[in-house]
Amino acid sequence: MIRLLTTILLAFSTQLAAAAEPSPDFTLASNKGDNLRLAEQRGKVIMLNFWASWCGPCRQEMPLLDELNARYEAAGFQVWGVNVDSKRADAEQMLGKIPVDFPVLFDSKGEVSKLFGVDAMPSSVFIDRDGKIRHVHRGFRDGDEAAYKKVIKELIRE
Repeated sequence: MIRLLTTILLAFSTQLAAAAEPSPDFTLASNKGDNLRLAEQRGKVIMLNFWASWCGPCRQEMPLLDELNARYEAAGFQVWGVNVDSKRADAEQMLGKIPVDFPVLFDSKGEVSKLFGVDAMPSSVFIDRDGKIRHVHRGFRDGDEAAYKKVIKELIRE
């Protein structure tokens, strides 16, 4: 198990070592009742998590993301869930069963997903305090949360 986790972490780190590039800006409606704009979050570390209600790994990952958000929020970290369902009601139904405290944004037309080149569910994009994309992680398996913590801690310390 430790060997598998180490392999996953190494693959994750290697995949994510690409040069930082500026994150595209966007504004989306949130489940909190307001619109959120990414460019207004400079100074915070943001994890954009793209998910869909039909995605089993997404449902499995949501409580873990909620824990990460709660644990690191005081240090300047936030999770933003970006739902890609074409019907907002599908996302809201899932959130009724698996509630989270972090904001969930609705990308029903898939425009933001395209900006970030999302091609797998779930996909997570880590953005540093300067608004640069630093890490991208596609999919979710048990144990990925350890890799997430490593990236979050690294970006918070900068």
